[in-house]
Amino acid sequence: MILNNSRPIRSYIKRQGRLTNAQKNAIEFHGRNYLMDFQDKHISFDNLFVKNLPIVFEIGFGMGGATHQITKDNPEKNYIVTDVHQPGIGNLIKLCTLDSLENIKIIEYDGLEVLRTMFINHCLLGINIFFPDPWHKKRHNKRRLINKDSLELFSKKIMFGGMLHIASDWEPYAMKIIDLIRQDSNYQIINNHFNERPKFRPETKYESRGIRLGHKVWDILAMRRKPL
Repeated sequence: MILNNSRPIRSYIKRQGRLTNAQKNAIEFHGRNYLMDFQDKHISFDNLFVKNLPIVFEIGFGMGGATHQITKDNPEKNYIVTDVHQPGIGNLIKLCTLDSLENIKIIEYDGLEVLRTMFINHCLLGINIFFPDPWHKKRHNKRRLINKDSLELFSKKIMFGGMLHIASDWEPYAMKIIDLIRQDSNYQIINNHFNERPKFRPETKYESRGIRLGHKVWDILAMRRKPL
């Protein structure tokens, strides 16, 4: 979405935060093993990872704890993940280094731009988006990451039979996402109990805090349909 002054509406506000020494050292000494530059062209997955495996893409991983655990638990998949906040990037690199993970790459850039520009169509096994900012004030709803246009973009990049997995703890946003997906013929929602966390998704620190405050969490699993 573009404003009249041609500046894109971002779904996030970039907050640099303060890097701990451990996060800074992880980026400095181990970043070369995990960081990828944004490229204004399609990329080849050949030789990108140690093993040529199906790729899952993630937008916004926070401090990286859940992303690290998912990557560790699924060595049969490769992960390309994006975020724009350096403390989280440094923390994820630190965690991956401790386990010598070889199936993850990190791009410090806007996830939607990475999808539009770097990936050919139908190349991804899935897309994960956990706890995107709900932008709960009505005047800010236009900043939401999940909307009709982004769902269309996701459908172009996910292979047929692949999975879109979205989690949210903001009920109005979750209900809107479910409604948008149900209206989109590219997807089929495959889970009926949205408030049951799938075993394969670790609980995040953000999620744990929300649950303690009485928030429910919605997990939405939608399969990319083949064209009729």
